[in-house]
Amino acid sequence: MAVDEAAASEKMIENSDPQNKPKINKFALACAILASMISILLGYDIGVMSGAALYIQRDLKVSDVKIEILNGIINLYSPVGSFIGGRTSDWLGRRYTIMLAGVIFFVGAILMGLSPNYAFLMFGRFFAGVGIGFAFLIAPVYTSEISPTSSRGSLTSLPEIFLNGGILIGYISNYGFSKLPLRLGWRLMLGVGAIPAILLAMAVLAMPESPRWLVAQGRLGEAKRVLYKISESEQEALLRLADIKDTAGIPHDCDDDVVSVTRQTHGQGVWKELFLHPTPAVRHIFIASLGIHFFAQATGIDAVVLYSPRIFQNAGIKSDNYLLLATVAVGFVKTASILVATFLLDRAGRRVLLLCSVSGLIISLVALGVSLTVVAHSESTLKWAIGLSIASVLGFASAFSMGSGPITWVYSSEIFPLRLRAQGVAIGAVVNRVTSGVISMTFLSLSKAITIGGAFFLFAAVAVAAWIFHYTMLPETRGKTLEEIEGSFGHFWRKPKAKGLEYDKADVQLGSRDQTSTNVLG
Repeated sequence: MAVDEAAASEKMIENSDPQNKPKINKFALACAILASMISILLGYDIGVMSGAALYIQRDLKVSDVKIEILNGIINLYSPVGSFIGGRTSDWLGRRYTIMLAGVIFFVGAILMGLSPNYAFLMFGRFFAGVGIGFAFLIAPVYTSEISPTSSRGSLTSLPEIFLNGGILIGYISNYGFSKLPLRLGWRLMLGVGAIPAILLAMAVLAMPESPRWLVAQGRLGEAKRVLYKISESEQEALLRLADIKDTAGIPHDCDDDVVSVTRQTHGQGVWKELFLHPTPAVRHIFIASLGIHFFAQATGIDAVVLYSPRIFQNAGIKSDNYLLLATVAVGFVKTASILVATFLLDRAGRRVLLLCSVSGLIISLVALGVSLTVVAHSESTLKWAIGLSIASVLGFASAFSMGSGPITWVYSSEIFPLRLRAQGVAIGAVVNRVTSGVISMTFLSLSKAITIGGAFFLFAAVAVAAWIFHYTMLPETRGKTLEEIEGSFGHFWRKPKAKGLEYDKADVQLGSRDQTSTNVLG
């Protein structure tokens, strides 16, 4: 066994070298694609609401404040789904949680499509929000756990690819259904989301369960069979199984297909370890996860995506057709950029790509603030300012999708140890969605208070703070197994023993290893 693990270790080190460019395991890729497709639901809702809101406001005669609430409230509902999803993914498994996400969103889409008034529409948004919360949490968790180390960055970015694809489909839906009568058009825009929801819920049945969840349940035989399929060799599968056993507190020499794992099933141990008595490394991981989720949304992506028609209106574009076509361009740029990010994640690394991305956000936000301010104070139409506004929005969407968007989920889903992962990612998802909700529910009011240009200058200042946070708090994780990543955290919280690079080994220990067998799932 030791020889096999040594050989597998050498192979994994070899594969972690980006110059070798190992092939992505086809079965792992298929599983990751199926799981990630659930993210289409969130993307479609974001994209379709940007245009549907224009027609909802005209049809139902509601104020800007109610439109803000309609757009943003789903992000306050979705933490409910993420919180419940963190528990159901530990109780029922990752796979059935994905299925549940599709079913709940299906109900929400049907209700929204049949809405006779604003109140009923808000009721439908609740179900859609809870379903999105489930999907937002579970897709990156499952893909990170099913992916080989050498391609984990690329595969874990797939949810963001499908999210951006969903946004693009939503924009195209807006343009297509905008030709229909007012009362029918926006209802079809929202109701069509039920079709992919139910199809995706059924497709999940073809996926295997996460091997890490199976080990946590003591189902070693099933976990081993899945690992053989998603690994490049038997040796690599055995090494991955040994690492997961170690994290779960199961002896390496245990070869039984089913073992008894003592665990707490209600998360008391997780909450205690995260909030009350965290080790230096757990504290660092937790703050890193919260910070990357907060800044991903606080830099204004939802303001740009949800209100892009309003931004283009302020820039000087008046025709509905041109407004919707401009938003379709945003969708295309976001989707193309995320494909570039997928290519670079396991080559350039998370940290470099993230810092470059946030630098692009800062430049784009400043340029957008300048152009919109100039347009607002000009009595004539300035084509260069309109062009700069459109270019800035496209640049912002591209910079976000090439780094901050996908890396937020890749990074936060891979840094938590197994016993903390599902609920740790759930807390990050709550921060992500609440921040998104606050931005989307206040943007129009903020624009009126400090001007639309001033709002984007404010987002630029937040992006500067984000760059500083990412630079100081986020170590690189590329090429490391999920179990090895634990040792990369904790140094920030204690002084190094020697100048430069040497740290006390105790700082690297995540601690609580002796507690793992009693707290596997949290």
